[in-house]
Amino acid sequence: MKRRQRDASRRPADRIEPARRFGPAAIALVGVVIAGAAAVAISSTRARPIETTPASVSAPAAATAVFMATTANAAAPPGPAPEGMVWIPGGEFSMGAADPQGADDNAVGMHATTDSRPIHRVYVDGFWMDATEVTNAQFAAFVKATGYVTVAERTPRAEDFPGAPPENLVAGSVVFSKPDRPVPLNNHFQWWTYVKGTNWRHPLGADSSIAGKDTYPVVHVAYEDALAYVKWAGKRLPTEAEWEFAARGGLSGQLYPWGDTFHKDGHAMANTHQGHFPDRDSGDDTFVGIGPVAQFPANGYGLYDVAGNVWEWATDWYRPDYYAQLAAAGGVARNPQGPASSFDPEEPREPKRVMRGGSFLCTEQYCSRYMVGTRGKGEVSTGTNHLGFRAVRAPAS
Repeated sequence: MKRRQRDASRRPADRIEPARRFGPAAIALVGVVIAGAAAVAISSTRARPIETTPASVSAPAAATAVFMATTANAAAPPGPAPEGMVWIPGGEFSMGAADPQGADDNAVGMHATTDSRPIHRVYVDGFWMDATEVTNAQFAAFVKATGYVTVAERTPRAEDFPGAPPENLVAGSVVFSKPDRPVPLNNHFQWWTYVKGTNWRHPLGADSSIAGKDTYPVVHVAYEDALAYVKWAGKRLPTEAEWEFAARGGLSGQLYPWGDTFHKDGHAMANTHQGHFPDRDSGDDTFVGIGPVAQFPANGYGLYDVAGNVWEWATDWYRPDYYAQLAAAGGVARNPQGPASSFDPEEPREPKRVMRGGSFLCTEQYCSRYMVGTRGKGEVSTGTNHLGFRAVRAPAS
């Protein structure tokens, strides 16, 4: 299937980290080399057609927050935990996000997106989940065992990008590039750059390395890369509902996985962006940029970094009106798997999956997706240096 080139004049999305929809074809149209991540996705990511719903479809209007108590299943874990995993008991909870009370209208990042509403009741079965995001060491073991080559390492084919200059058909990926001065926040091309030779082994360009960073999350993973890893590991990716139930750690309606205040007892609880976005990260949380996994306290279920550090893939196709569909059905949605197809009104022909948790770039100034109920979205063949994943496993039957 040939992928059409995108209209680079399309208005970037407001208030969220635009790299989640920073597609390589759009990069090509503004004179930057095409990312290897734009290679046609494998059939598993194309299994469901992309709906051509009119672009007027949008997320529902904001609704009054009504969070009910989380009711976790009481059954004990079904045996010893697989290595590196923790038991998530499952149960019923209120899923979604609301604007923080008293949010500063000028702090644009501190508003929950409307696609995270209405809040609705969901039930999920229990499952095992990786305590941390998949690390460089774990991904390296997979590559060594299988010889797998990630999307960012593959050279794009001319037939997939008709009209693209041959010199643009080079492997690489998208990297956050800190500007040297304050810039307006209405043009994400000022801090995202396609860099030739960038991939999971070379996260900041061909001359960079992950040597000594075994415990850092693997990044520059497209959706199909994550699928390949979890299949090899005998696991799978979480659904969006499973991810949020787990990330909440048994709490109900709290802004963050640890409570309602961003700092707890005066301490940072996640790796996020401090200082002025995007030109200065003060590192007040001890990290400027990505950090190793498990450097902050775990949530109530023993999960690390479900807020900040790197985004994480979920299996659900993205639609801004999906929560409204579930709410309209009434009752409790049981183990929801997401909509039947992808549709983003801003890029209706690009297949996107849900991403969760925010990253080291999240800040109240621009993107506060470290708030546990909020959502992200990503084009399936694009990776960045703030996107990773973690895996889940169903209990043995």
